Amino acid sequence: MRTICFATNNEHKLEEVKHLLSAQYTIVSLHEIGCLQELPETQNTLRGNALQKADFVFQHYNMPCFADDTGLEVQALHGEPGVYSARYAGPQRNAYDNMQLLLHKLSGVTHRDACFKTVIALKGFGADQCFEGVVNGSITEKPMGTNGFGYDPVFKPNGYNITFAEMTMQEKNTLSHRALAIAQLVQFLEHLPD
Repeated sequence: MRTICFATNNEHKLEEVKHLLSAQYTIVSLHEIGCLQELPETQNTLRGNALQKADFVFQHYNMPCFADDTGLEVQALHGEPGVYSARYAGPQRNAYDNMQLLLHKLSGVTHRDACFKTVIALKGFGADQCFEGVVNGSITEKPMGTNGFGYDPVFKPNGYNITFAEMTMQEKNTLSHRALAIAQLVQFLEHLPD
């Protein structure tokens, strides 16, 4: 069985991905490979950040890896928070603070269309690969639900009357932006020669 690093220490993301990847890969976190420092995220695009993080792990730990960067893009805010989604309310990277700032900026705004976008970069299997997943939806007036993480309590995907945070992990994994990107990653990995 191959081992591949998911360049994250976010337990929620790790759990989601382990549910999605097939049994032919053992997924390890940054902590498990001894990477305790904060990975660089200095690019101005999700793709750039994902590639930067994957490259850092591959270069320093000589291990095949993939990294993701995810952003919530709100049309009425000209694409904010976008690449700054995790640190929207400041460097403390607090999900509650980020959500509150977003809702404050949308106070009184009726046009609340948004999309969640994930880009996954893969290193260590020939040429760099990138996979993208996008889910369209809208921002609710207030947080709803206790599952998920990040902006999940305020994001309602199109065609649903509930937020990501009101869904079970199994439900969310059938349609989330990360699930869509991971599905492409899985398809790529499963077709690699042994």
